[in-house]
Amino acid sequence: MIDIDKYVQSHTSPADEALSWIERQTHLHAIHPRMLSGVVLGRFLSMVGVMLTPGRVLEIGTFTGYSALCLAKGMGPDGVLHTIECNDEWEELIRQGFSRAGLAERIVLHIGDAVAVIPQINETFDLVFIDGDKREYIAYYEAAMDKLRPGGFILADNVLWDGKVLNEPLPRDAQTQGIAAFNDHVQADPRVENVLLPLRDGLMMVRKLY
Repeated sequence: MIDIDKYVQSHTSPADEALSWIERQTHLHAIHPRMLSGVVLGRFLSMVGVMLTPGRVLEIGTFTGYSALCLAKGMGPDGVLHTIECNDEWEELIRQGFSRAGLAERIVLHIGDAVAVIPQINETFDLVFIDGDKREYIAYYEAAMDKLRPGGFILADNVLWDGKVLNEPLPRDAQTQGIAAFNDHVQADPRVENVLLPLRDGLMMVRKLY
């Protein structure tokens, strides 16, 4: 049987030293290292950034900092990334990774609840990446939408949730319920156009129309 994931990764540009270091540290210290974005999604985030050259980027859910670096690498020359992580235990590792990549001065790390933090950030964003608590995706989306410029993009990770969103009846756990509700919420939102990409664990790409 062909392992498509391995084939895809083997035909994707490899991670640099700083990203490889974060990946190693995540596997050494995290209970759930598979939460890491990884090479394929990380490269996709960087390429989206290069195409859009965003000046201001918001990330919800830093984890150990891998996706934040990928997003930052794709920003415009004067770009700034704001990234929010609720777990302060990761702060030291995150900052070390940012420093190793030489991007610490262009990334603002916020520790706290994203729904509370986002309204306090005095920025208008060009690109938002959502990868936090799956139960809170709709709350993140609405908070971010208020800060997103018309024509800006939201990317939301894990929207297939290991295929659980396809199960009938839908599993009753809060994470699956949250992701399924988010997907339906976006699909019904007249403010946006969207496409769900079967990339890794599913990526929802949203463009704000007005």
